[in-house]
Amino acid sequence: MTLRLLLALALWAGGSSCGGRAVSSSQPRVQCRASRYPVAVDCSWTLPPAPNCTTATTFIATYRLGVAAQGQSRPCLQPTPEATGCTIPDVQLFSLSPYVLNVTAVHPGGASSGFAPFVAEHVIKPDPPEAVRLSPLPGRQLQVRWEPPGSWPFPEVFSLKYWIRYRRQGASRFRQVGPIEATSFTLRAVRPQARYCIQVAAQDVTDYGELSDWSLPAAPAMTLGR
Repeated sequence: MTLRLLLALALWAGGSSCGGRAVSSSQPRVQCRASRYPVAVDCSWTLPPAPNCTTATTFIATYRLGVAAQGQSRPCLQPTPEATGCTIPDVQLFSLSPYVLNVTAVHPGGASSGFAPFVAEHVIKPDPPEAVRLSPLPGRQLQVRWEPPGSWPFPEVFSLKYWIRYRRQGASRFRQVGPIEATSFTLRAVRPQARYCIQVAAQDVTDYGELSDWSLPAAPAMTLGR
């Protein structure tokens, strides 16, 4: 069954109801993120639940490259029709035309659609770095080491840069260092017998997209000896 026919059937169902009451259609709120750049872009959406309705809502997700209506639409890959997320594979890099994702929610009250235009490079947001760990060094120094996020496919080719934030226990604010392109950094002049909370964040080295969320704090919290 073609996507066009599925959409037509969804719109035809617009006169039905749940619990004896017509269901108002709200548009899915769609967002896309490239945490696996350049392999794929992952998109997700939310839709308020319909009142007095226990029938599951299904979704039809398609995308095209370019805003022109005559552009070829392709299915955005969903694990199930009820899933609230999909994947766009084989991303075209540095395209001058944006992608447009369209999500149609199909439920007993009818159908409603939401869409999101985006350029792949603009929605890059890596996952947080992993395995943040600390090692004390002589001379009141503390070495911080970490790994690139496991979801980032080619860190040797599509490099990341990093920020470090750290806070001594009892301090009210973090201090921040970066950006750096290595996966280790040495903090100097740290206080003896102090405990530190240290986290790392990543961003595409060319400044596309946005900074990742901060990693989990290095565990265990580090106490530097005398």
